[in-house]
Amino acid sequence: MKMMAPTLPNDPKQLQAIILQLQETLAQQESVIATLRHQLAVLKRARFGRSSEHLDKQIHQLELQLEELEMQTAVLPALTTSAPTEKSTPRRRVTLPAQLPREELRVDAACQCPACQGQLTHIGDDVSEMLDVVPASYRVIRIVRPKFSCQHCDMLVQGTAPERVIKKGLASAALLTQVIVDKYLDHQPLYRQAEQMEREGIDVERSTLANWVGQASALLTPLADALGRHVKAGQHIHADDTTAPTLSPGKGRTQTGRYWTYVRDGRAWGDTTPPAVWLQYSEDRKSLHPTAHLKGYQGSLQADAYAGYNELYQQKITQHGCWAHVRRKFYDITQSGPSPLADDAIAAIQSLYVIEKQVRGQPPDERQHTRALYAKPILERFNTWLQATLRTLSKGSPLSKAIHYALKQWDALVAYVDNGYAEIDNNSAERSLRPIALGRKNYLFAGSVAGGERAAVLYSILGTAKLNDINPKVYLTTVLKRIGNHPINRVDELLPWNIDLTTQPGDAI
Repeated sequence: MKMMAPTLPNDPKQLQAIILQLQETLAQQESVIATLRHQLAVLKRARFGRSSEHLDKQIHQLELQLEELEMQTAVLPALTTSAPTEKSTPRRRVTLPAQLPREELRVDAACQCPACQGQLTHIGDDVSEMLDVVPASYRVIRIVRPKFSCQHCDMLVQGTAPERVIKKGLASAALLTQVIVDKYLDHQPLYRQAEQMEREGIDVERSTLANWVGQASALLTPLADALGRHVKAGQHIHADDTTAPTLSPGKGRTQTGRYWTYVRDGRAWGDTTPPAVWLQYSEDRKSLHPTAHLKGYQGSLQADAYAGYNELYQQKITQHGCWAHVRRKFYDITQSGPSPLADDAIAAIQSLYVIEKQVRGQPPDERQHTRALYAKPILERFNTWLQATLRTLSKGSPLSKAIHYALKQWDALVAYVDNGYAEIDNNSAERSLRPIALGRKNYLFAGSVAGGERAAVLYSILGTAKLNDINPKVYLTTVLKRIGNHPINRVDELLPWNIDLTTQPGDAI
């Protein structure tokens, strides 16, 4: 049954009134959309700095509101032949990647002129593109090995079977990659993946998928270890940690483990050394863990105010603080009501970030010189302001606590000025933990301590591929095809910046 189009009046004045009303509605909705987009951007910037379920709910609600309004707004212009209103929000033009495969659909015209029946001459083509999708599909690779028998000596001759990532395993490298990426990057628990396969008529139990992930992570552990060595060879490291609820076997409850992240990324000072992220798992947050992780490291460390790093700072490792943490404390105060003093603090911190934009990508010595020239005077004035303001506040007030936090960390916070390799904040480390923060919402906890350690291996490898702008699926598939037969003393050849991603002879399937 076809839907009937709405009946429109024949009176031009009535039609004009309807069009004007639609234009006004469209303009109002565009204004609301712009406001919601701004609110969403603000919330997303704060999302990973604070562990707030309420914040996540706000983001989710705004996403839904935007979806509904954008769908409705897309329909309204079709009801009128008028041009978009001046208030319309411009749509970002989608650029289709050049590496996507192209399938040509040729629309031929008539062979003769429809007006005079004359012969047509080709003068060019109008080419436009649209994005299509081929639904994800499974296939079976049948490995056929013909057998031959020698008629003279009865010897049996047969081609060697290609290597498999998992000995006698059912999954190809590409399928193993899909399962791992779906779980650790796209946050799809294994039981949901098993359900998706079942809809395609493939009966693979969750335990089988778990076995695949376990064996793949064991193969990849030496590669993750190589990433750790690469990270610790840097001059400056970003460090952070986040909770990792872990199922306690036999107790039916979870315990709070930790994921520790260490990031080497010198792009801010023009370093051409590839960036990398290395994660480790522990059952608790004791200081012995970061001390063990960074054993032998000598350089500078950027982290939050966690006292567990103090032992490292006593071992020739320079401490650097995070201004993003300081700013966040003042920002939170402004969210509960007007606070001119908190606004003043935020403005001072923001002026430091303006300088950082100017020095981004410059060599370390130039960054250090510019900071000494412009940031140092701001910091000196800000320190004086903080101490004077603190004396006017009652102890225990939110603003007093925020100022006390900044002053207590002051030496670490200003250390970046004299170190061109350091950053103003620790956002590099926080970004590396985002997949874990998102994944927690979907699969709640690691199945065991070993599961946490496996996850750390996979997060390290996938995160490093992304840092180097390499497609994690392509990279992981290539690595899985080779690592089983690759000499462990040459595992560095499989790092993202060293590996050849084209198919090579001897690759597993």
